[in-house]
Amino acid sequence: MSNNIIFGPINSRRFGMSLGIDLSPALKQCNFDCLYCELAPSATVASQTQTVEVSQIIKELKSHLDENIDVITLTANGEPTLYPHLNELIDEIDKIKKSTETLILTNSATLVNESVFNSLLKLDQVKLSLDAISNDIFKKIDRPHNSIKIEEVVTKVVEFSKAYKGKLFIEILFVHGLNDTKEEIAKLNEVLLNLNATRIDLGTIDRPPAYPVVGISYKELHDISLMFNNSLPIHIASRIHAEPNNSHYSNEDILNTLDKRPLTQDDINLLFDDESKKRLEILINESKIEKKIVGNLEFLLPYANIKRKRSK
Repeated sequence: MSNNIIFGPINSRRFGMSLGIDLSPALKQCNFDCLYCELAPSATVASQTQTVEVSQIIKELKSHLDENIDVITLTANGEPTLYPHLNELIDEIDKIKKSTETLILTNSATLVNESVFNSLLKLDQVKLSLDAISNDIFKKIDRPHNSIKIEEVVTKVVEFSKAYKGKLFIEILFVHGLNDTKEEIAKLNEVLLNLNATRIDLGTIDRPPAYPVVGISYKELHDISLMFNNSLPIHIASRIHAEPNNSHYSNEDILNTLDKRPLTQDDINLLFDDESKKRLEILINESKIEKKIVGNLEFLLPYANIKRKRSK
């Protein structure tokens, strides 16, 4: 494909069948230089110097778009919201997308720009990254351009979540020894309680990172998930390094666990032993546990819990 602008489709567990648009196909152009990035380290930039024409993107997109695509995903070798013609591009995609939804994967920093903020409101789905609230930890993990202030970004993330009408996903990527402390998780929890999010995805390093840092285990991610307020729609997104736990859960344990944190079937497969899985099936058949779809994923939670969970 010319310039590799369009890639996929890729079957994403979190977002369905996704056709990607790379808004910086020639080189990495990003306002962050994250420790965990799978791209090679590079100096941060505040704007794109090499850009692709909107007409070229639309031409490529038309030749690859079909009815089997769930989402058109705006991404980049770097940060897609640095693309200077983003607003125009979204309008042009809307003319041809039909029932396919639009999604952007952004690091959230450019929400401080009113034009970007308003452009993202037009999308069907938005995934915002928020790895840390503390300034020192934010700078260590995300290594942002010096113009970026985390306090301003957090304010805009909260504001965007209240104004946005589509599906909003928040992603937190945990790096061992940096943002996995009780203190930082408490700060993240406090901010998340002020947001309106469809789903909050907790992840860790799943691909070879740019810098010599390590992720955390699935078990640690699960333990961290329990530190967040149980009204939050938390989902554990990383499973590449998951070691099966296969623990014994009584009926009461199952209901208590799902009450604290609704789980997907993938989570169940890692956490429960075979006997516990059978008990879970009985509880589902007795309608004591319900299945609920949240942004493309199916979660299990106690029937009594559904009525009191916050919904966007």
